[in-house]
Amino acid sequence: MSILLNRNTRVMVQGITGRQGTFHATQMLEYGTKVVAGATPGRGGTLFQSKVPVFDSVETAVRETGANTSIIFVPAPGAADAILEAAEGGISLIICITEGVPPLDMLPVLAYLRGKKTRLIGPNCPGAISPRHKCRVGIMPSEIHMPGPVGVVSRSGTLTYEAVHQLTQAGIGQSTCVGIGGDPMVGTGFVDILTLFQKDTQTEAVVLIGEIGGTREQEVAEFIRSGGFTKPIVSVIVGQTAPPGKRMGHAGAIITGAAALASAKIKALADAGVVIAPTPADIGTTMRRVLRGK
Repeated sequence: MSILLNRNTRVMVQGITGRQGTFHATQMLEYGTKVVAGATPGRGGTLFQSKVPVFDSVETAVRETGANTSIIFVPAPGAADAILEAAEGGISLIICITEGVPPLDMLPVLAYLRGKKTRLIGPNCPGAISPRHKCRVGIMPSEIHMPGPVGVVSRSGTLTYEAVHQLTQAGIGQSTCVGIGGDPMVGTGFVDILTLFQKDTQTEAVVLIGEIGGTREQEVAEFIRSGGFTKPIVSVIVGQTAPPGKRMGHAGAIITGAAALASAKIKALADAGVVIAPTPADIGTTMRRVLRGK
C-alpha cells in the first residue's frame, strides 16, 4: 500500500506549458503517473505531448478528465490563487511545488482550506512519490526510489533525496516519500503524514527529516507520547550548527527561540523514543539497524 498516491491517482498539472511544468510533467509521465490534464489560461484546446489535453481552468479539467490531484508549477505571485482554484474546482490533493510564496498570501488559503476535504502539500516542497504504484507527483529523481516498507517525510527537499538514496543503497525500499515543504506556512505537517503512515499496513517504519525553526518536531514527540504513532522512527535534524537568527535556506528554517533549536528538537524526539541518526550520512545504516532490531 501507500499513502496519498496510488495507481488510480489522476493528476493534472497547473502550469503544464511553463518550463518547469513541461519538464516535470514529462518525467511524471515517463515514470508511469496518470497525468490526465494540464491547465494554463489561454492554452485550452491544445495537447501536451500530443496526448494530454490542456484546459483553461481547473474546473473544466476536472469535469472532462476526472482529475483528483493537482501539482502546481505556477510562479509565486499566482500560486495562492492557483491553490484556491484547484480546491474550488474539486481537487482532493494539491501539491504546490512553487517556492517564494509570500506567507501573507498563504494565510487566506489555509483559512479557506480549514475544515474542507482538500489536502494541500507545500508550498515550497518536492512533492510525493509512491514507488510501489509508480506514481510520482513532484520533482524528485525517480530512479533513486524502490518499493518497500519505509515511509519518508521531510521538511527538506534535497535531504529527502539523500535519505531515499541511502535507503535504496541499503536495500530498503520505500512505501511513500513526502516532502511537506520548508515554509512557515504549509498545508500539511509531520503529524498529518504520520497519521496516514500509522494506518498504512505496509509502512513498517518512517524516516523523518526535521530542521531548525518552529515546533513541528516537538509536535511529533507529543503525538508519539499520546499513542498516535507506534511504529519505529529514525530522524535527523539539520541545522545543528546554525546560530540564532541565521536562516538556513528555507523560510521556516530559522532559529527564533529555544524551542526552535536543533538540540531542543532532538531531545524531544529522543525522549519520545525516536532513534536519532548522528548525521544525515547515517540515515540508511541507522534504519537498517532499526529494522533488524524490530
